[in-house]
Amino acid sequence: MSGATRAVLSRELTRMLRRRSQIVHPLMFFLIVVSLFPIAIGPDPVTLARIGPAMVWVAVLLSSTLTMDGIFRDDFDDGSLEQLVLSPAPLPMLVLAKAVAHWLLSAAPLIAMSAPLALMVGLDTRTLVALSLTLLLGTPVLSLVGAVGSALTVGLRSGALLLALIILPLYIPLLIFGTSATHNAALGLPIEAELYFLGGLAVLAATLAPLAAAAALRIRLG
Repeated sequence: MSGATRAVLSRELTRMLRRRSQIVHPLMFFLIVVSLFPIAIGPDPVTLARIGPAMVWVAVLLSSTLTMDGIFRDDFDDGSLEQLVLSPAPLPMLVLAKAVAHWLLSAAPLIAMSAPLALMVGLDTRTLVALSLTLLLGTPVLSLVGAVGSALTVGLRSGALLLALIILPLYIPLLIFGTSATHNAALGLPIEAELYFLGGLAVLAATLAPLAAAAALRIRLG
């Protein structure tokens, strides 16, 4: 990792840690969404255990979307985004650093919180492990695809709403494979195929998303 990439990663982590609301708000939203499902559906443990993985996945998708528009918004507002684009460092690597910072402080806490919440709704150990693995493989794709959407909508009025409309349909494959893996785990079936698909999506996103986001930024600032 180049010095410029490390500097961007360190700057993003420091800035997000100073604005702790960007970390706390998604966690609170995640907790509220997961807590409302048992109230709406009822306390039946069999039903909760069956829908628990899907419930957690949907809550993670929605919670992570709350902070997507902020990946490049602050840089656009203070003018530093132009400096990133004009920097001699490869712009895709700088974009990747910002996506990694977003994952570390947005998605990683959601994964940590999902385990006790999943136990609360009655998931067994095998299903909980499968859920954690799918989230570990899938949430990086959320941040990478979100970086592309944020680059496309940065500086636009109502950009957050437009961003959600762009990226949420792209998250459907993650939701399908993630919930399928946990459902198979609950039935005692193998989950390797779904994990391979999620891993492949993560590699594809890590390869293409920084390039697409960099191109979108150049177009937006051009």
